Amino acid sequence: MDKFSEVIKSEKPVLVDFFATWCGPCKMMTPILHEVKTAMGDKVTIIKIDVDKNPEVAGQFHVQGVPTLIIFKKGVVQWRQSGVVPAKELQRILSGF
Repeated sequence: MDKFSEVIKSEKPVLVDFFATWCGPCKMMTPILHEVKTAMGDKVTIIKIDVDKNPEVAGQFHVQGVPTLIIFKKGVVQWRQSGVVPAKELQRILSGF
């Protein structure tokens, strides 16, 4: 939890993918996130949080469904959306931060 708090306080945007191993749409996000990371490189940090293994973090941010994507900058939620988001759209959103 402490490490998570440190990571999301970054000056650059941090995209957090709240997922579950049993979730079909969550599996669709893995190649999308890889594509975003490849395109954006060090301009963004991307981390995945398993809601079943980290229920306290999921609860802290009121994650009710998976996948839920949240972008943090300096520890503040900048954007959030549930469901699968295409790579190009994520890149466009992240570029705004």
